[in-house]
Amino acid sequence: MKLLSKLAVPAMAAVTLLSAPAAAETIAIRAGSVIVDADSEPTGPAVIYVEDGRLVAVDTDPAPPGPIKADRVIDLSDKTVLPGMIDLHTHLSGDPSGEFWRAATTPPEYYTLIAAKNARITALAGFTTVRDLGSRTDQVTQMLRRATAEGIVAGPRVVTSARTISIVGGHGDTNGFHKHVNDVLDSGFTCTGAVECSQKVREASKYGADLIKITATGGVLSQQGRGLEAHFTDAEMKSIVDTAETLGLKVAAHAHGARGIEAAARAGVHTIEHGTYIDKAAADAMKANGTTLVPTLMAFQGVKNNLGKGVYTPVVEEKIVAVSEIAGSIVERASEYGVKIAFGTDAGVFPHGQNAGELALMRSGGMSNRAVLASATTVAAEVLGLENEIGRIAPGFSADIIAVDGNPLADVSVLEDVDFVMVRGRVID
Repeated sequence: MKLLSKLAVPAMAAVTLLSAPAAAETIAIRAGSVIVDADSEPTGPAVIYVEDGRLVAVDTDPAPPGPIKADRVIDLSDKTVLPGMIDLHTHLSGDPSGEFWRAATTPPEYYTLIAAKNARITALAGFTTVRDLGSRTDQVTQMLRRATAEGIVAGPRVVTSARTISIVGGHGDTNGFHKHVNDVLDSGFTCTGAVECSQKVREASKYGADLIKITATGGVLSQQGRGLEAHFTDAEMKSIVDTAETLGLKVAAHAHGARGIEAAARAGVHTIEHGTYIDKAAADAMKANGTTLVPTLMAFQGVKNNLGKGVYTPVVEEKIVAVSEIAGSIVERASEYGVKIAFGTDAGVFPHGQNAGELALMRSGGMSNRAVLASATTVAAEVLGLENEIGRIAPGFSADIIAVDGNPLADVSVLEDVDFVMVRGRVID
């Protein structure tokens, strides 16, 4: 028996005292083959042992099919088993819509139910961890984070920025209504000046944000037609990043225009979301500051597919047409410039559950199957600072596991059809 662990699978006690905690259930997963991480080749037949939500051992030289010492055995002997995927850019509390006015008519309780629905859909698509970058109402994703962790709601591990910090009247600010309606809907997360922007970071931390999300440039789906370059001043962005660092938080920056990307990278943001007009100067700033690109190609495809259908207002349609001409080459340009790329989709702009479509789009941009798989596992885990917790099938890691037909290292698109999902040792049905 060849084990990728020196840990023995603990024997279950025959008798447990009433005053003692119940013995942890041992689960054995019989796999046709295991890809332990994106750098490794498929193992061939193997047995994975899970206990108390964690991976205990991987036997890569199991005996012929027969009795396995475990409380429960899951047969995936005709599947390839690999780490669950990670989506670094989602909006679980929203579904695709051009009806921007719904924010004025929909109570937060509804968005909470939408978030729970989308959490399960996302997990079933093979994504066992997500970074949620902007929720519709206060506390929705913080409570979803808790509910999925406790097993109350079926879904992925949730890392959330909660609300987005933006400039007054910029992308992410409430707009499109009469002033008195805008004032009622204002989330309080707009800021002007370095001091006020620092305060908003502290407020986000106070209310449970795991990271900070800013709209560093204009956006495509907001109602303003004021361009896609930098919104915050350099001083404002530096204040946001410096304050976040003092609180142990990273900063994700929505950014389209090249000079806005460059300014956000100089300020020290951890990730650039979208990166539509990335050029060499922007890329150089990103590399100098260790900034990672999250390209969200599915979002561009999703909005482009809705052109001419009356979904969006004319000002939004004009911006979609403009970015569509260049969005298809984001990955190609970033790779040419040597920028680190991680997986993220902007799910919510397009239907949740279709996240894995991003994989083939990244491959079309010139990335190899292996590099694409790494972007959604080990690289994404590093972005989150969870590289010792998720992204690999290894002893001590969280039991976040998926299974598919075929070999994703030969064709990453097989991950668009996931047959089995386990999150934190819990099977998602």
